[in-house]
Amino acid sequence: MKFKYLIIAFSIIAVIIILFTVFLPRLLERTEFTIMNIWGFVIPFLSFVVLILVFICTFFFLNYRLLSLLEREDWPALAYYLEQKIYVKKQYKPRFIRLLASSYLVISDFQSVIKLESKAILTKPSVVNKYALVFGSARILSGNYGQAAAFFKTQMEKSKGKDQQWLRWFYGFSHLLAGAFNTAEPEFSSLAVSSNNAMITGLSAYFLNRSIEKYSLKPAECRGAAESGRQRILDTLKNIENWKKETGKYGTDIHIAIIRKYVDETGKWLFNKDKEPVAEIVKEKTAAEPGEKRAGERRKGDRRSDKRYTSDRRTGDRRNSQRNAPRDEDNV
Repeated sequence: MKFKYLIIAFSIIAVIIILFTVFLPRLLERTEFTIMNIWGFVIPFLSFVVLILVFICTFFFLNYRLLSLLEREDWPALAYYLEQKIYVKKQYKPRFIRLLASSYLVISDFQSVIKLESKAILTKPSVVNKYALVFGSARILSGNYGQAAAFFKTQMEKSKGKDQQWLRWFYGFSHLLAGAFNTAEPEFSSLAVSSNNAMITGLSAYFLNRSIEKYSLKPAECRGAAESGRQRILDTLKNIENWKKETGKYGTDIHIAIIRKYVDETGKWLFNKDKEPVAEIVKEKTAAEPGEKRAGERRKGDRRSDKRYTSDRRTGDRRNSQRNAPRDEDNV
């Protein structure tokens, strides 16, 4: 929905409320309430509504350019606008930094994210810590998995908030992408059995089962952690629709957008696991059918060849007999 329509809708509602409160005394003039009592309630309420309306309108007009670029999803233009705000006007506001970093990620300009981080860490290091998942995602998307793991490990030691579990998960994910399965396994195993976040639990169990178990030094323990995490999700969410609702809460987060494919695959694995063996059997049977058909064709072709060979051999024998048979002229 367009931002200007939101402002218009709110303005209309505010005007209706104001008109209603203005004419409220006339509507209630026959009741026991006096006009003074009514205005004692109406005036403070009208003042509150007007203040809210003025604040929203002011915010809209001051940020019209930013909101319009967001509405059009013009990411290059939005990045340029925010660069002017941050680098030229030195307005290192947290929301500007987050939006600029997210814009860079959308247009795949990962080096600019790192540059923004280096600038922000000198002026407002707390912003880098607050949006560590965004800055770490740039390293993952650029393929610098080792640097991503080191970055997330540093942020894990600093963070004590709600993002700490996600930092741990991305730390393990970075090692997984780098092929360091033995380093990723402890993180995913711990999160699968102890995390209070359904998405983190499900993703950890999924990667333990599908990627790490085959390389694990203790495959039984790895399999057990994966199954434990899966069962926790089944007990909590019950079905895949609830999983989609739960994961949909993170729809606007850029660090979730880069793993959206794995989120969808995890949902299928969690709630359709019992169907997998049947699918594999059907697949194997289907794959064998063409071979069986070709083998039958070969046997049929062999019988035809044998038949032709036997027929040709008999024909040849008759011809040889005719050539070797004595002629009547020779007997004369």
